[in-house]
Amino acid sequence: MGEEKGFLDKIGDAMDEARAKASEVGSSLVTKAGVAATDAKRSVGKATTAAAKQARSASATMGRTAKGAQAGAKKMLGKAKRAVGSSAKSAAKGATKVAGKAKRAVGIKKAAVKRKTGAKKAPARKTAAKSAVKKGVAKARTAAKKAGATVRKAAKRPAKKPAKRATKKR
Repeated sequence: MGEEKGFLDKIGDAMDEARAKASEVGSSLVTKAGVAATDAKRSVGKATTAAAKQARSASATMGRTAKGAQAGAKKMLGKAKRAVGSSAKSAAKGATKVAGKAKRAVGIKKAAVKRKTGAKKAPARKTAAKSAVKKGVAKARTAAKKAGATVRKAAKRPAKKPAKRATKKR
């Protein structure tokens, strides 16, 4: 008869087999964990790239919006300057016109009356010139307010989302 293994020998063999199985399972778990880690790294890289693209797109959009707002503000400022200039010119013309009329009126009266004694007559008031200047200033203020409002509106306006593009399948 062959020798039968003892109880302790059987336990030792079973432990050896269990160790071998455990090392196999452990190595497969390690490889699975490595694969999962690389997948996670890859997905994090993709998400980072996508976020960077969105950020670049948003900053470019904001830059374009700001440039447009700046151009609009310059345009409005030019219009305001021209409006003020033209109203100031017309006010000056009106003032010279009024002054000429006043001089002529005073000259005619002097020729007719010819005062020899007493105080000199006060010159005529130039109210038309003053009101024209006030109107010009008011127009300039409203134009400046409008320019400021357009700039504020353009700055408040949210950036448009970039159009989604379908990816090509290779």
